Amino acid sequence: MTATDDFIPLNLCVLTVSDTRTLAQDSSGDYLVQALGDAGHQLVERELLRDDIYLMRALVSRWIADERVDGILVTGGTGFTGRDSTPEALLPLLDKQMPGFGELFRAISLDEIGTSSLQSRAFAGLANGTFLFALPGSTSACRTAWEKIIRSQLDSRTRPCNLATLRPRLRER
Repeated sequence: MTATDDFIPLNLCVLTVSDTRTLAQDSSGDYLVQALGDAGHQLVERELLRDDIYLMRALVSRWIADERVDGILVTGGTGFTGRDSTPEALLPLLDKQMPGFGELFRAISLDEIGTSSLQSRAFAGLANGTFLFALPGSTSACRTAWEKIIRSQLDSRTRPCNLATLRPRLRER
């Protein structure tokens, strides 16, 4: 579908994956919640979980199964350390991957952080008609992803096309 003249608010969830932060210290999650609200979208639920594959899968699976949820923003766990397991936890849940998101995110990040951008395993995809974006844990990376990619793709007015207007057709068989 093509863009519309009217804004269509989406229902989004935010998950922070961290072994060290609490909700009170979660500046990345705070940023995403504020940004999606400022853009006109609705927050359905926000959680913070330790970097545990099965806890992540359980929560994100519940959100994916909830027909009210249009999209999920995950921050954290996309690096290379031994505890970073967001891709391993969530990629198996996807029906379709969106390789262009990770590629575009790393290309944009190259201008901001140089070759350190190769350490990001940020990704996106679709599961049961729900968008999922997995972002690095830093607030600046979340800001880059939201401001330069996600915000416009979740805005039904973005031309020539956007993810928001695809929503009614995502569960077609």
